[in-house]
Amino acid sequence: MARRKLEVRRNHAVKLPNGRTVRITFINHPGAVIIAPFLNKNTVVMMRQFRPALNKYIYELPAGTLDPHEPITACARRELLEETGLLTKKLTKLGAIYPVPGYSTEVIHIFKAEQLTLTLAQPEEYEVIEIMPMTKPKVRRLMAQGKLMDAKSICTLAFCGWL
Repeated sequence: MARRKLEVRRNHAVKLPNGRTVRITFINHPGAVIIAPFLNKNTVVMMRQFRPALNKYIYELPAGTLDPHEPITACARRELLEETGLLTKKLTKLGAIYPVPGYSTEVIHIFKAEQLTLTLAQPEEYEVIEIMPMTKPKVRRLMAQGKLMDAKSICTLAFCGWL
């Protein structure tokens, strides 16, 4: 079963910098990671993953939500292994983003993984994933064709200089 870690906060009072108090509804999110796994300098491992909320497959990089008290690097290694079957010897944090700051507290920590070893993927029961190693020209074609729409993956690939 999918682990739900989100909390909807309704009618929450917030004092603004201008002194006004407003009531908002937002999603309290524990944070997440995304990983750009590079087989070599010319090939990144992407996924074609079925997203039930969209009822379709989309292209994206491995990513996932932090467990309670889990260090972000441990989460990145766990998600990389679960979704792709890859272990990494070199994990580098590239930055972080707020994917939807208008209604969520989520912060996504961006990593680059190198020096990879293939083992057995361990996807969650709700994950339907196809692994797709891609070159930079292929990634850029997907973007130009409007087939790469996952915002966190687009940001991560931009951090890596691929877009």
